Amino acid sequence: MTNWHPEIPEGKGPLYIRLADRIADDIATGALSAGAKLPPQRDLAYDLGVTVGTIGRAYAVIRQQGLVSGEVGRGTFVLGSTNAAPLQEYGRPDIGLDVQPVANTRQGAGESPSWVREATAAPMDTAFAGTRISVPAPGAIRFDSTSAPEIGQAEIIGRLTSDITRDHPHEISSYTRDVPDSWRRAGRKWLARSGWEPAEGSIVPTTGAQAAIMAIIAATTAPGDQIAFEELTYSSISRGCALMGRRPVEVARDDEGPLPEDLERVCAQKHPKVLFVMPTMHNPTLGLMGEARRRDIAAIARQNNLWIIEDEVYGSLRETSLPPLAALAPDRTFHVGSLSKSVTAGVRGGWVSSPMSHAQRVYMAHKMLTGGISFLLSELSARLILSGAADTFRERILVEIAGRHALVTQHLGSYELEAAPDAPFLWLKVPEPWLSGTFKAAAASANVLVDDEDEFKTGRSGKVYHRVRIGITNPLTREETAEGLQIVRNLMEDSGACYDSFE
Repeated sequence: MTNWHPEIPEGKGPLYIRLADRIADDIATGALSAGAKLPPQRDLAYDLGVTVGTIGRAYAVIRQQGLVSGEVGRGTFVLGSTNAAPLQEYGRPDIGLDVQPVANTRQGAGESPSWVREATAAPMDTAFAGTRISVPAPGAIRFDSTSAPEIGQAEIIGRLTSDITRDHPHEISSYTRDVPDSWRRAGRKWLARSGWEPAEGSIVPTTGAQAAIMAIIAATTAPGDQIAFEELTYSSISRGCALMGRRPVEVARDDEGPLPEDLERVCAQKHPKVLFVMPTMHNPTLGLMGEARRRDIAAIARQNNLWIIEDEVYGSLRETSLPPLAALAPDRTFHVGSLSKSVTAGVRGGWVSSPMSHAQRVYMAHKMLTGGISFLLSELSARLILSGAADTFRERILVEIAGRHALVTQHLGSYELEAAPDAPFLWLKVPEPWLSGTFKAAAASANVLVDDEDEFKTGRSGKVYHRVRIGITNPLTREETAEGLQIVRNLMEDSGACYDSFE
């Protein structure tokens, strides 16, 4: 531990900015040498007569400049001098700036600007981009994603792709102008569940589920219309609605999904045009909507002329006997599925079973929003399903998820969480005194990326859950998954000691 104790320079700027300036100067002059450990925040706050929050914000700023690194449980260490960018005061702390200091260093002479450089830092405008770092460090353990795990898909995908390029050279070289019957048959087979099978004529192939959902919203609403979301949900859709000029409104929920009485209230007061739900495996809580609740939601939709978007992307991993909403209200429901969680995410295969009245509108909206579907990817998605490879992959992926779920039980089973052997993520409650945002920042500084609860809130909410979502399928191996879970456990046990808070 160094004996260094600075004085905060006189001036009119915020205390933490002036302190950060002094620390940067001392590093540049050698008063603080590379490898030196800075005093703990509480100690330095006491010595200087300021709040711990002031010290935490100053330490955060110098991490932003790449001058120090914070190691949870060990402290903050000097990395050495650098040509730091001028210090600036931000209106709010940027919890991810310490994750990738290289992205915040000054641009080299003659180096072209790149959006990728900015994308490697946490977003400044979370209302637009969400709370995730757009382009994380290559070495980060990605618990902020739930794509299908790698279980050997490449060999079969490679063979099928070779067959397609041989069989359809003209279609690959041109734009896709029609929808082959095989694509609709594949979508019908993939979306079928619990004795329900959509009509083949209702199937619209899409470039993944999110593009499908945005096309549905474009086809059924106009700018200014309101879209109803549960207060916790996959918020990329609600942010996308806002980007399109639609207005998200919140519906209270419980473990089964939207509360019928609150949905009726929202319909009476706000008159939303669409309700977005994830009934079979809710993201992020893992909730399952029972049949009675499904029937209540379908009845309210009919009474209020409300469209339903039934997102079953995660539902494809869960076997149930529950009827889908599309079976209960086929004239009201757009049933959406994809390959991303249960087969392979990179192929971007997705489908909508649409009410027949709107299938053509959804197809055209998707084309206008995305430029149209890719023949190669759509044909590959169809062949994966019709050949039986998709079902084989799904079975193997469920085995892999169950294996990783066992690791969750091993490392985090003593904590309060929602998890399941068929779920690619868990909903973990962080202990006192952690807040979900500071826990996310601490994990990021340890090179583990998780999602805090704000990532799943439709809008500003007074509810606090003190939870983070941890996706377990994106790491390449179970060993990497176990490593990340151990880091999370260490943070849970540490309870924030020595963590550079932004309070």
